[in-house]
Amino acid sequence: MPERGTGSLARFGRRLAAVFVDWLLCTVIAAGLLSYRLGEGELGPFKPLGVLVLMNLLLVGTLGSTVGQRLLGIRIVRIGGVSAGPFRAVIRTVLLAVVIPAVIWDRDTRGLHDKIAGTVTVRI
Repeated sequence: MPERGTGSLARFGRRLAAVFVDWLLCTVIAAGLLSYRLGEGELGPFKPLGVLVLMNLLLVGTLGSTVGQRLLGIRIVRIGGVSAGPFRAVIRTVLLAVVIPAVIWDRDTRGLHDKIAGTVTVRI
C-alpha cells in the first residue's frame, strides 16, 4: 500500500471524523423515523446504534463506504484493494457495533474489527 494519497491507509483522525458524521446522521434519522429522544430510557439509546448498523451493512456492503466515510474521502476494501462486499461488511459491522474490537489497534492503527473481517480503511 502507498504511504500517502489514494489507496493509503486512512489516518485515525479522518476515520474518527467519519464516525462522528455517521453517528450524528444516525441520531437525526432515529429521531425522525423512530421517535428517538436524547435521554430516553429502556431501549431508546440503541435506536441510533440500530440505524448505524443498518447503514453500515447496506452502504459498506454495496458502495464501500458510509455517508461520513464518503464525505471524508475514505472507503472500506479488502486487503489488496478489492471491494469489501456484503459478507465482510456483516462481520465488520457486528464487531463495530460491539465497540471493543474497533478500539483495539495495531501499530498502523488498523482496528481489530478490520483485521478479523480482512478489510482495511483507505483514502480515495
